[in-house]
Amino acid sequence: MEYNERNDDTMETTQNDSTSTSEAITNLSEESEDPGLTKPNKVVKEKRVKGKSPSSIRAFFAGMLGGLIPAVIVLILIMNNLIPTFENDTSGGAIADKSDTNKQNVVTTMATDDADASTNLAEVSEAVVGVSNMKRQSIWTQSEETGTGSGIIYKKENGKAYVITNHHVVAGAEEVEVVLSNDERMKAKVLGSDDLSDLAVLEIDGSKIDRVATLGTTDGKQVGETVYAIGNPLGMEFANSLTKGIISGLNRSVSMDTDGDGAEDWVTEVIQTDAAINPGNSGGALVDSSGKVIGINSMKIAMTQVEGIGFAIPIDAALPIIEQLESNGKVERPFIGISMASINQVPMQYRHNIILPEEVEDGMVVASVEAGSPADKAGLQQFDVITKIDGHDTPSALELRKYMYTKTQVGDSIKLEIYRNGKKQIIELKLTQRND
Repeated sequence: MEYNERNDDTMETTQNDSTSTSEAITNLSEESEDPGLTKPNKVVKEKRVKGKSPSSIRAFFAGMLGGLIPAVIVLILIMNNLIPTFENDTSGGAIADKSDTNKQNVVTTMATDDADASTNLAEVSEAVVGVSNMKRQSIWTQSEETGTGSGIIYKKENGKAYVITNHHVVAGAEEVEVVLSNDERMKAKVLGSDDLSDLAVLEIDGSKIDRVATLGTTDGKQVGETVYAIGNPLGMEFANSLTKGIISGLNRSVSMDTDGDGAEDWVTEVIQTDAAINPGNSGGALVDSSGKVIGINSMKIAMTQVEGIGFAIPIDAALPIIEQLESNGKVERPFIGISMASINQVPMQYRHNIILPEEVEDGMVVASVEAGSPADKAGLQQFDVITKIDGHDTPSALELRKYMYTKTQVGDSIKLEIYRNGKKQIIELKLTQRND
């Protein structure tokens, strides 16, 4: 579904140890004659030792300083590990450079990490399958593949295996086939599909399934962490392709048109990533370095001026939907009857309508109330700010829906803590089923 929307701290210590050491050498000049051979008319010359001149002394000390300064500099550099030092190898082997040893340790660690990640990714790749949407062009023809996507084998039980994929991958299919990592094709049964969450669950024969993906969590994940997208971009020709990227954003709200009428009718919480997600990747796995699935690849922004913006459904948000589709074939959603937005998403021109105590920073602002809905009957109003549901914080629509879909069911009563005109109130309402 497409939506328009590295120091090598190589210090060339060129210690130009061109230390110019000046040496002043003073020659003692004297004339020597044998005193027993004194000749007449010959004056015996007095022996004199010429003293060192002041300029010679200065030159001597200049030479000394010229040699000491570089030695001190080198010593300081060595003490601060800024130039390599060498140790004698008493074992008879080669002399090892400490800095090279450190580099080798870094390289070894990186290589080990990459090897571990590769092993984990190879394992989960076996659990990522292709999904073919099959239709007949007429009653006289056999079913043909009209679209392809990806899926994840997440469970194997009682001789059956279960695959999660996107709703839009199987929507309108007369038949669905699953293509395993060994290229074997299998018939699949659609157990349930949900357009709002864009999720579907398939059932296949489990006798030939050897690998099941391990599901992880987005809890504790941070922007900048490495992730990998696994799927079948542009069809089965590039099956089990793997692309690498990072988590670019968490808890992104993306407006969607789920019924194809051109109007946005749903807001979904997604993981943003720059790992390449292309047509055919839909339904594939977004995994972390440990090989655990943290998201289901779903969509990308397809605009000529946009590059590297893809989205995946967080596995935490998907699991409650998957369980209902697997067991009931549909999602029975508790319904409140409001549209809402996070406080920081409210346009500036409407901020004056929201009055909150200083200590309240998070919450969901009621944008509209549907007539006759549980919210309407309980007295919720536009610009009310919902801060808690049954005592649990609701900083985002994802948290509110996650609580409702996992902790409540149709017919339950819930208590909402709200702020209206700066004053706290508790409103109780009874949940009904959403009429899709």
